[in-house]
Amino acid sequence: MNEQITARHWLASATPKAAPAIATTTVLILARVWNANGAQHSIGNAALMVVLAAGAAAAGAFASAGRAGDSVIAGTAFATSGALALAGVAGYADGMSLPLLLWALATAVAYGLAARYWRTDRRDALAYERHSAVRSEEHAHVERVESIRAHAQIETAREGGAYATALAAALTARAALPGFDPAALTAGGLPELPAREGERW
Repeated sequence: MNEQITARHWLASATPKAAPAIATTTVLILARVWNANGAQHSIGNAALMVVLAAGAAAAGAFASAGRAGDSVIAGTAFATSGALALAGVAGYADGMSLPLLLWALATAVAYGLAARYWRTDRRDALAYERHSAVRSEEHAHVERVESIRAHAQIETAREGGAYATALAAALTARAALPGFDPAALTAGGLPELPAREGERW
């Protein structure tokens, strides 16, 4: 059975690739808005962001420790820590030089980490497609063999039916001949022929 092939829209394909840049740019913009609304040179705000970033980093370290560590939780915690650190610096600093430098660094790191997951996903998708193609070929081969076997059985049944019809016609024609004695056939070792309805031999 042929499956319908659907092409993905270019926007759906490009959105995951742009997600790291969108995330870091959003953090930078919000931090600069925060800077313009009183966060600049605010020791309390800077201390709060340091505590939050350190807490997120510690949570990521605990989540990744041990054999039962969860990589998704750890990655989320470390990403949150980096975002809080970027927001704290961008909100506290004067000018745009340092925030832009940190934004570029954070974007590069985010793309480096995302590329690893993209490669893994692409490898898994290719392996699944290959496995599906192999299974489809195996099923198609089995279907072809079963189709050939069914056609052969149908032809055999047709030939058997034609033979039975011809045999019945021959026996009927033989019984209509003068001098036909079914008792002699039975005595000669042949099976007894059934008497026709309304007639006795």
